[in-house]
Order: sequence, then C-alpha cells, then structure tokens
Amino acid sequence: MLFNSIAFLLFFPIVCVLYYMIPVERIKVRNLLLLAASYYFYMNWEPAYAMLLLTSTVVTYLASLGIGHFQEKRKKKLCLIGSLVLNLSILFLFKYYNFLASNIEAAFQWSGLGMDIPEFGLLLPVGISFYTFQALGYSIDVYRGQTKVERSFPTYALFVSFFPQLVAGPIERSRNLLPQFRQSHRFCYDEVMVGVRLMVWGYFMKLVLADRCGIYVDMVFNNIDKHNGGSYLVASLLFPFQIYGDFAGYSLIAIGVARILGFRLMENFHRPYFACSIGEFWHRWHISLSTWFKDYVYIPLGGNRVGRCRQYFNLLVTFVVSGIWHGANWTFLFWGMLHGVLLCMEKALHIGKRPYSGLNRFLHWLITFLLVCFAWILFRASSLTDAVSVVTGIFNDFGLPYRESGTVLGITMALLLLFVKESLQEAQWRSPVTGISRICVQHLYLSLMIAAILLFGVLDSTQFIYFQF
Repeated sequence: MLFNSIAFLLFFPIVCVLYYMIPVERIKVRNLLLLAASYYFYMNWEPAYAMLLLTSTVVTYLASLGIGHFQEKRKKKLCLIGSLVLNLSILFLFKYYNFLASNIEAAFQWSGLGMDIPEFGLLLPVGISFYTFQALGYSIDVYRGQTKVERSFPTYALFVSFFPQLVAGPIERSRNLLPQFRQSHRFCYDEVMVGVRLMVWGYFMKLVLADRCGIYVDMVFNNIDKHNGGSYLVASLLFPFQIYGDFAGYSLIAIGVARILGFRLMENFHRPYFACSIGEFWHRWHISLSTWFKDYVYIPLGGNRVGRCRQYFNLLVTFVVSGIWHGANWTFLFWGMLHGVLLCMEKALHIGKRPYSGLNRFLHWLITFLLVCFAWILFRASSLTDAVSVVTGIFNDFGLPYRESGTVLGITMALLLLFVKESLQEAQWRSPVTGISRICVQHLYLSLMIAAILLFGVLDSTQFIYFQF
C-alpha cells in the first residue's frame, strides 16, 4: 500500500479512529490493532512475503531471548551469529544471489570456461533491507547490553513491522521506538496538527518536487542514446532533487503518520544539500542508515580508534557495504566507493573540521553539491556504461537540452518553495506570529500546500524510489 494512494488515504483514518477509540489503558489491545494494521498494510503488495517479515521477526526475537537467557559469552555470541546468518542469508537470496550468479557466469565465459549457474525468478520483497536491518540492530543492541530483551512477542513484532516506517524507514533503534509501545498515547490536537503538517509537506516533496523532476529525469536516463549533453546535465542536476523529494517526502509522511498516533520517529533528513563537505552531507542524508552503518559496521571495524591508514580502510569498507545495501548493481557499489574515497580525502585534508562563513562557505558548499550530483549519476544510471555515456556526453556532446514544457512550472515552483523553506530553517528563523494569528498562518500554509499538490502534483500513485532497496 503506497502512502500516495487512495487505499492509504482510506486505511489510515480508519486505523486512527479505531486506535483512539480503544481506552488508553488498554495498551496491549492498541498494539494488537497496530500489529494487524501493519501486516495488512504490508500484505497489500504480496501477501506471501509477509512470511519473510514474520520469519525475520521470529528469528531475531528468539535469538535475543537466548542472548538474555545464557550467561556464557560464547553462547550469547552463537545466538547473535545465528540471527545474523539467517537474516542476511534471506536478504542475500532475494537481493544479491542472481546478481552474483550472473557475474560469476560472465567471468567464466570471458575466461573461455562455460558454466551455467541457475538463477531464481524471485521478486524483491518491498522493504526487506529496512526491516532486516532494524531487527538485526535490535539483536546487536541486546548482545551489547544497550537495550533490554523484549519478552512480549506482539510488542516486538510491532516494533519490526510498524507500518509508518516499515518499507522505507527511518530505520529505528530499539531503545527509541520499543519503549513507546509500552506508553499510553492520548489524543492531542496539537500533536495531530504537527503530524498533518509533516504529512502535507511530505506529499508536496513527493508528488510535486520528486515526481515532476522524475518525468524529465526518467525521460533522459531511460533513453540515453536519444539525448545530448545538455539533457544529461539538466537531468543530472534534477535527479538529486527527485531522490531527495521522494525519499525525504516518504520519511516526512512516515514521521507525520506516527506523530498522529502519538509516536516519535527519528529525523531522517536534515537539509542535506546545505552541507559544506561530504562528511556533513552524510550527517544530514538518510541519517537512520548512516548512523546504523556507523554503529554496527564502522565502529566494530575499529572506527577512529586505529591508525590513519586503517581509518581510511574502515571508511571505504563501510561505504562500499552501504553502496551494495542499495542494490545489486555495480553502479551502487561504485557510488558507495566514490563517497568513501571522497571522505578519505576530506579526512586527509582536514576538510570540514571547522565552520565556514562568507565566500569560503559558498565555495565549499558549491564543490560539495557538485560532487554529490556527480555521484548521483552513478546511482541513477542503469549501468556503468550509461553512467560513462552521461558524463562524457556532458563534456563532449553538449547541446540544447530537451524541453519538457509541462513540467517546467511545477519544478520551478517546487524548487523555489523548497529553497525558501529550508533556507529559513537553516537560518533558524522563528516566526514572530503567535497566538490565534499563528494558528491562522499554519492553516493557510496547509491550504496552500494542498492547493499546490492538487494543481501541480503527479497524482498517479507512482512508487517511491527506495522501495526497490
């Protein structure tokens, strides 16, 4: 079920009404309602794949019970390893097996040795990377003693499957979300309105910014041989805003939906295109995933506690794994590797260690933005060949870009509103309007956003980009 579908706009109000009709002291009943709603939400894609979600839940639940039960460290570690192996094996089978098999087969054919490796026609389950990492994070936290074992299976199952953030995050930490399922959430008008405003801005980001940019970007990147360098350049500058509007829009809707129900999810994006270094960009972009890799990959490898060369190695490994997490394609691997290399260069040159101002800040911002845009070409291209064609075409085959008149007004307005809103937030501007006037301004804001969505939004229930990961 997509957030931008009629089905969800009917489903969510029904869940809200039923949730708040249940007395606040009946926490277990409320959680069972949310659990049933979450599985119904997920099963709208492919009912059979709910078994994978349940399998991951059961495995990590039992492993964590074992970790909490045993006293010997060796047995605790065996429980953790079992959870990691089983969950990552399922993820590998559905997401990476065919990619690895086809590349091994191609390598043997290139060397003159014929080999047929069977491939499976398996559809990638929606959100498998997200809920797998969230469940594994819980197991690791229990092993480290950073969170208590959750003995209620329905409560833990809801933590893994909570529908607002189930299929595309934020990837929540157990110590933040799990305790909230034991709390009584009373209906609060102010909290509901905060959630509604987050949702409306998220819908604007998705339907107007992302999907309008996507029309042009898809036209170019899906037909590389029919366009020139001018079109490549425009598409390469629009895709960063497409993927930002799409993914940050999803996260805002998820956070807003949870807020209406009384839950607080972590911030997932913090105005990433205002970053003045690649390191700062990753402190602002997909925060739940970047902190996940920091906590569970980079730090266990040694983090910053080792020599400088080893630190560079740790960074490269972390970002290569991050790239592969996004998908089974060489483009993602090289995208992650490129960000890892850039971070190593910044670390070696001590870039981003101090705040910048004036012209110096602008130059650092411009260089960072262009490097991020360049890396996004790898991310968006269907293959490394296409990525090379785009980059070389920008410099060798530059011409007037393809013009898609139907999208210009929507894109321009969306980019302008995004810039104004995020610039004010970045400057930490506080509205002088208070009291009744403030409420009027907030309602006017909602009205204008809804009008913009209806006038310029792409209202055809397009899928969110990160669902494929």
